[in-house]
Amino acid sequence: MQQQVEGEQPIKVEFDNFEHGFPEGFGPGAWGHLAYAIGLAFAVFQLYVAAFNYLPSQVVRGVHVGFLILLTFGLIGNFTAKTDFGRAVSWIVGAAGFLCGLYQWIFYADLIARDGDPTNMDLAVGTLLAVLIFEGTRRLMGAALPLMCGACLLYWFFGQYLPSPFNHRGYDFDQIVTHLSFGTEGFYGVPIYVSATYIFLFILFGSFLERAGMIQLFTDVSLGLFGRTRGGPAKVAVFASGMMGTISGSGVANVVTVGQFTIPLMIKFGYRRAFAAGVEATASMGGQIMPPVMGAVAFIMAETLGVPYSEIVKAAVIPAILYFASAFWMVHLEAGKHGLVGMKRSEIPSAWKALVARWYLVLPLAALVYMLFEGFTPLYAGSMGLALTVALILGASITLGFSNTVVRYIFWIGLALVVAAVSRHGIEIVPVASVVAGLIVIAAITRGGRATLKACRDSLADSAKSALTVGMACAIVGTIIGMMTQTGVGTIFGGWIIGLGAKSLFLALIMTMLLSILLGTGIPTIPTYIITAALAAPALAKLGVPLIASHMFAFYYGIMADLSPPVALAALAAAPIAKENPDKIGWEAMRIALAGYVIPFIFVYSPALMLQAGDPMQAQLGFYGAVALATFKALVAIALFGIVAIGFLFTRLTFIEILVAFGAALCLLGDFPFSDTAGFTLAAAVVLWQWRQRPRNAVAAA
Repeated sequence: MQQQVEGEQPIKVEFDNFEHGFPEGFGPGAWGHLAYAIGLAFAVFQLYVAAFNYLPSQVVRGVHVGFLILLTFGLIGNFTAKTDFGRAVSWIVGAAGFLCGLYQWIFYADLIARDGDPTNMDLAVGTLLAVLIFEGTRRLMGAALPLMCGACLLYWFFGQYLPSPFNHRGYDFDQIVTHLSFGTEGFYGVPIYVSATYIFLFILFGSFLERAGMIQLFTDVSLGLFGRTRGGPAKVAVFASGMMGTISGSGVANVVTVGQFTIPLMIKFGYRRAFAAGVEATASMGGQIMPPVMGAVAFIMAETLGVPYSEIVKAAVIPAILYFASAFWMVHLEAGKHGLVGMKRSEIPSAWKALVARWYLVLPLAALVYMLFEGFTPLYAGSMGLALTVALILGASITLGFSNTVVRYIFWIGLALVVAAVSRHGIEIVPVASVVAGLIVIAAITRGGRATLKACRDSLADSAKSALTVGMACAIVGTIIGMMTQTGVGTIFGGWIIGLGAKSLFLALIMTMLLSILLGTGIPTIPTYIITAALAAPALAKLGVPLIASHMFAFYYGIMADLSPPVALAALAAAPIAKENPDKIGWEAMRIALAGYVIPFIFVYSPALMLQAGDPMQAQLGFYGAVALATFKALVAIALFGIVAIGFLFTRLTFIEILVAFGAALCLLGDFPFSDTAGFTLAAAVVLWQWRQRPRNAVAAA
């Protein structure tokens, strides 16, 4: 963030490991140049895969994992080793991992021919790959995820000695290594396929949009729209983080970018430090559920379910809007409870002027959304969106050298005509890439253009750094997927879920929720979702829950885990910015994100909320009638939960009023006779009673 509150300095956020990103740069001296060059090579390879890939999928996955291991060990060595010898050892270990990836390419045909009959060299390479993935993930993200995957590996090797029904038939060493390191159901499974294709591309897309000035546009529009309203700074945080979520799928990254500006701003205008940080943590984590990008999980979900990515986006839209509406409502109530006011007109920019000045930055995002819903693959849509972003960045740098406004307009109109001409037979990547290449040549001969090209080159290398955590997590969870597919242990857990669901679907959902939150306290959202979805989502589907709803249920609670103490990763990211205890921030974030904990239950019982068929009210009201009713019920329910959590509507609520409001919210979540009638009646009673109290308590005590 470039914009800071007056008198405040940017706060450097540090963590115990590199899960939330590496420090600035690539390391000292020549080692840093080496890491930069490899990061650039990694990014170029991924761009080739996205645009012109003629390589087999297994080769792409292998080389992708090789780059991940090489850069992970290399960068960790650069930043942690005390001597050049230590850095050299780290790079040698990383190079061994890269060679393991290349092994998939060099011996691709041979590996297919001898599938199921590995040589000693195959077993040695497969074993080394496993060791390096586990150790690289431990160094990068801490011990929690490797320990969990290691436990699964132990079960895979020795589970035959356990009592029934926990045992399996037993597998030899070569069977396990082959399944884990050479098939498409272990390290090279669906998660790493998604990492090697969609995820890197969309990280790059978000990185270029940020460099083009999208964060500043989001902030200025948010300030202009909500800065003057009651408790405006907190509403700015919610709205800006929600918009940031449309291009960035990382909640913690949102905290440490948008939060650098919004958290000090909220504190300055009277919000408690823990509450201000909790607002930013809640809103930023919601970025992972905000279409169209939605982080890596949405791509993995689409591949796992075998549905178009646009279907995932469509299902996520209404719940995402409800999530941010809930956070917006919470800060509005908190501001009313404590008499907090908005900002002065002189302190905020004009939203209209910001849009007029930088409206063109929205074009790549709009094009991405259009192509996704027109049926283009995410890989293709992301490639075109990235190409358009680069064209805008380079075009803007070129036109800076034009002193005449008319000449600038002529350039942009000419560029648009060229793009239209090369795309007259359909949007093809080669003609579009040719236009980008032409802009690069023009930019290379202008002073501002050369600086912009350097910035774009830096974005490529930085994106490779950003992809490491996601990629390594996707690789190591292949251990769990491989163990489950070969041993069938997932059916045991699924049987427990189904057994609970036969008695009460609600209990089955509670068990799934607890599993997600429990897993998520120690590991990131992506592996949390993958593990929970593999264990519980199929069982929920057998209980009648729509498949997308069951997977989204697991996804939501994986996100909520990052807000839930004792770990609360988003709160940990916000703590140094707010200068407050992370546990206090975590509890505040849980209160603000209360809707995030109940929305998944709402869309399970009312699938129309996710624009899915099968809603109980669809037969009576039709599909869109069911959607409207489900949305209205959800809005009323989260409004009631907000009143309960903050303890304020028009005045401070009494304990009896809180109980009645809570009961009304539960009725609207329930699915029993007259539940809706009871819920709406009790809700109306609370609102009317509060309204009657308003004249006598117009201003709440601070």
